[in-house]
Amino acid sequence: MLRLAGVPVFLWLVLVPQADWWALGLLAFAGISDWLDGKIARIWDQASRLGALLDPMADRLYIFAALLGLVVRGIVPWWLMAVLVLRDGLMLLSLPVLRHYGYGTLPVNFAGKAATLCLLYSFPLLFLAGYAGIVGDGARIVGWAFALWGTAIYWWAGLLYAVQGRRLIAQSRRADRPSGTGDDPVPGVAATSGGDSRAGAEPGQPEQTAPGRGCGPPSSGTTDRKGATSPP
Repeated sequence: MLRLAGVPVFLWLVLVPQADWWALGLLAFAGISDWLDGKIARIWDQASRLGALLDPMADRLYIFAALLGLVVRGIVPWWLMAVLVLRDGLMLLSLPVLRHYGYGTLPVNFAGKAATLCLLYSFPLLFLAGYAGIVGDGARIVGWAFALWGTAIYWWAGLLYAVQGRRLIAQSRRADRPSGTGDDPVPGVAATSGGDSRAGAEPGQPEQTAPGRGCGPPSSGTTDRKGATSPP
């Protein structure tokens, strides 16, 4: 929650007084707290669904705030921000589709974490690139390397999310598809993911099991409780 509350403060420091060193200090605090709260949650077994949702949200908000400040001040071009925001926009549009099939937010993969780390490394360096001298020149080179590499991995992580979501949707569709030989589903017949179905027998009547799905070879008739076989 402290990290989320620091996002507007960070943006104000970048745009209004342009206190870059204070802004970088706040960004460093956000990065350290990002690592620390995850470690504490794992050690004390306090992981929660809310934390899993807010943690990547805070990272994305810091990325957006830093990009907005860099674009407004003319340090980076607008297309870098557009490329990153477009990727997040596509991810947001996929959430209603996943929820329609009964899935929530996909877990963060390693590529997404690596991309976020590269981008959060690049922004302080790009802020320092605005200063003259050898420090600014070195920060510009390393900062752009992290920014471009992080952007590429960011999109690669998005493609991995898309593949994962497509597989989950296909799996859900296969599970919901009625089994049979092409005939219309009969009322009272329950379809299962294994492909077998059992007719809803009336009370007192034994269930009919599809041939090949039982524990033994199919018999020519049904068997009562005493083991006698009735005529087919």
